[in-house]
Amino acid sequence: MIRAIAYSLVLFLAASLSACSTVPPALDLSLTQSSVDKKFVVELQPPATTPAINQMHSWRVRLASPNGQPITHAHIEVDGGMPQHGHGLPTHPQVTREVAEGVYLLEGMKFSMTGWWEIRLTIQTPEGIDKVTFNTVVNNTVAVR
Repeated sequence: MIRAIAYSLVLFLAASLSACSTVPPALDLSLTQSSVDKKFVVELQPPATTPAINQMHSWRVRLASPNGQPITHAHIEVDGGMPQHGHGLPTHPQVTREVAEGVYLLEGMKFSMTGWWEIRLTIQTPEGIDKVTFNTVVNNTVAVR
């Protein structure tokens, strides 16, 4: 009886973990998005060399108006995590500076495991505040773009 219960528990846990690690069908992996209220067009630029799991890396964020004009002097907050696992990013990434007109350096990124990750940005400028969410999938040791 105990063996049957233990076996059932193992099967249940395996099925649960498998369900959590699947990527939703038709997940939008595009690196250019309009913000929620259409105030900004945001392009997320991953590092040239795809980072391995548990490796710190930096991204760039290109910020423009809907008509394509670069937006300077923005304040960008970073959040994110794994929706299927219910946890955030393992680090506290930050946009540290503007490296070119409308291009910002996002430092301190790290993915601690494979699966679906969200990168959420809150953008504040004199024109207002808006948000955008990017999806990425980390497979084995690299992120899928």
